[in-house]
Amino acid sequence: MRAIVLEKFGGVENLIYKDIEKPEIGKYEVLIKVKALSINPVDAKVRSRQAPLAEDLVKFDPLILGWDISGEVKEIGSGVTNFQIGDEVFGMVNFVGHGKAYAEYVAAPADHITLKSKNISHEEAAASTLAALTAWQAFHSYGKLRPSDRVLIHAAAGGVGHFAVQIAKYIGAHVTSTSSSVNRDFVMQLGADVHIDYQTTHFEEVLSDIDFVLESVGEKNFQKSVQVLKPFGTIVTLPSGHTKEDECKAQEKYLHACYFMSVYSNGDDMRQIASLLEKGILKPYISHLFEFDEMAKAHLQIETGRTAGKVVVKF
Repeated sequence: MRAIVLEKFGGVENLIYKDIEKPEIGKYEVLIKVKALSINPVDAKVRSRQAPLAEDLVKFDPLILGWDISGEVKEIGSGVTNFQIGDEVFGMVNFVGHGKAYAEYVAAPADHITLKSKNISHEEAAASTLAALTAWQAFHSYGKLRPSDRVLIHAAAGGVGHFAVQIAKYIGAHVTSTSSSVNRDFVMQLGADVHIDYQTTHFEEVLSDIDFVLESVGEKNFQKSVQVLKPFGTIVTLPSGHTKEDECKAQEKYLHACYFMSVYSNGDDMRQIASLLEKGILKPYISHLFEFDEMAKAHLQIETGRTAGKVVVKF
């Protein structure tokens, strides 16, 4: 089968196309013929050895990046009872671990995936994996967002952010979003109640009594977000960059704080996302669609840090 192997950490020139053997599946795995896959910032950070996960993947040869897939089941392990050959499925596979999604075929644990509904394409399904799971788990696992909560979602036009706005509105929260003015209309169409242009307005000067913050910018943004939260509020943060002093400030306000959230593969959560997609409550936005032969371009796009919605690669 055709796959993209990372021969060494570094630039996109190290993403090498090779023909390798199809993976063999275990008792509780299925073999998926990949139709589309999604690219996330972590892909590029692992490739350039800027993410801690890279150190865990050094031992693999060949090392194949990627975790987000959508495709068709071609083989089923003897212990799998909830899928059949021919099923169209999607999910985030083996995260945090060796997902091996940059390939024609992927061996996926059956409890990491779910059925794809017919009203969405493989490209849309692949887009609704790691980023959508991150938003879902931020509000349901790492924190508990409640109806009528006032939630502040940073980087609301991004991969995680654009799903977070939609999920927060589904829960019944009042959503304040930050992004550049270029993406204001996009964010408001997602359902945000308030938009703040971070380039012209300091959110910490205009907001107060926020119940929940989803922080995905890092560094000083954590400290500023703590300022706008009410006592006993919640902050869930994706990146690192805050200080021990910042954590002390959070503790002084008795905040429920997750200082570094890590999304994890979970078939039950994927089924929740699949249901929202099927009902039209959740809609992925794909801003850039590349062919499998254009993986380098996909990585360069995600590295700009300016992608609205998702970057997807199709076969």
